[in-house]
Amino acid sequence: MTLWTRADDDGVAVLTYRNPPRNFLTFAALAELDAVLAELAEAPDVRVVVLTSGVAGYFVAHADLDELAELSRGPVPRAKAWYTAMRRAETIPQPVIAAISGQAWGGGLELSLACTLRWAASDAHFSLPETALGIIPGAGGTQRLARLIGTGRAADLVLTGDVLTADRAHALGVVERVLPAEDFTAHVLRLARRIASRPAPALAAAKRALLDGTRLPVAEGLRLEAALFAETLSTPESAALQATARDRYARAADHERVTLDDLTPA
Repeated sequence: MTLWTRADDDGVAVLTYRNPPRNFLTFAALAELDAVLAELAEAPDVRVVVLTSGVAGYFVAHADLDELAELSRGPVPRAKAWYTAMRRAETIPQPVIAAISGQAWGGGLELSLACTLRWAASDAHFSLPETALGIIPGAGGTQRLARLIGTGRAADLVLTGDVLTADRAHALGVVERVLPAEDFTAHVLRLARRIASRPAPALAAAKRALLDGTRLPVAEGLRLEAALFAETLSTPESAALQATARDRYARAADHERVTLDDLTPA
């Protein structure tokens, strides 16, 4: 890898993007990311993927403007990586977490929207400034953002290009958590490892039910959820964990709070 580096941490694969000085997102970077995610999709020891930045002040500033100018002159075959990499992030079995610090505008925000979760450092800021350039978001910004926070709120952000602080983005539902900027990566990894401690089939099924199911009519989504529930319920690991939970309840005193966050197979 040249633009992305990978580090594994207890079931979590951390992919760090470095393209100084501003971490512009390029066709090459997206093609590389697509290839790495395809490899990780087949890695049984990886249960969670984290995308983050190695350039201070930037998650991804936005798309490379020279490449946008090239695209304006006609089709650029390698530009398809904008679609394939983001769809790969959505469709691999593992949850993908965007760990966002600094600027995440345009394509940077769109990349994060293709992830399962968005966790922001307190210094992060977000914008879709494309209309100021006479264009619109073209890598899923209008579609994924509207599905995430609603058409009206998405339209407000797309049409105004307002810059959101991390707290404002959290209030609108653009990001799910705001974490301290100091030791941000450590905070992200602590939470990511917690998710990675769950059985991989359960994580993959939950991701599919949430992302695929909520884009279906309710009845079809419920059928998908039921099928995925049945699949996970029948795994040996699930049976062993449920046995541990039953034993823990049996041993607890009446009205004693029982913790299920640290189960190990019986």
